[in-house]
Amino acid sequence: MNRINLLTLGVGDMTASLRFYRDGLGFETSVTEDNPGIVFFRNGGTRLALYPLEELAKDIDAADPPRGSGFSGITIAYNAKSEEEVDTVMEQARKAGGTVLKQPEKVFWGGYSGYFADPDGYVWEVAYGPNWQFDGQDMLVID
Repeated sequence: MNRINLLTLGVGDMTASLRFYRDGLGFETSVTEDNPGIVFFRNGGTRLALYPLEELAKDIDAADPPRGSGFSGITIAYNAKSEEEVDTVMEQARKAGGTVLKQPEKVFWGGYSGYFADPDGYVWEVAYGPNWQFDGQDMLVID
């Protein structure tokens, strides 16, 4: 079980989240309606899905759905190929309705990164490392 095929984000407002990811950040999907039951985005490597939060919680346990709020201890990452790309993606997220949590800056490990939250509070890191390499599918090469 050494792969991740799909990350599903439970969202409170499907229309707002779809617009953020599809229209604001440019994630690719065949979905054209504004309020679908589920959305799958075509990304390199893994797929990202949006699903109504209440329905996702019921799918886990219909009798006692999990509830929670605040930082879950998970971040999603976008690995950039330059500091300029980090700045561009962070500004794109802000313009799309995301909240910048940490402006991009030089960081302790020698790279450059910042954080934003999507409309549901999911935290994304946008980072660049000067020694990073990418494969033919733009996936970060990690040994």
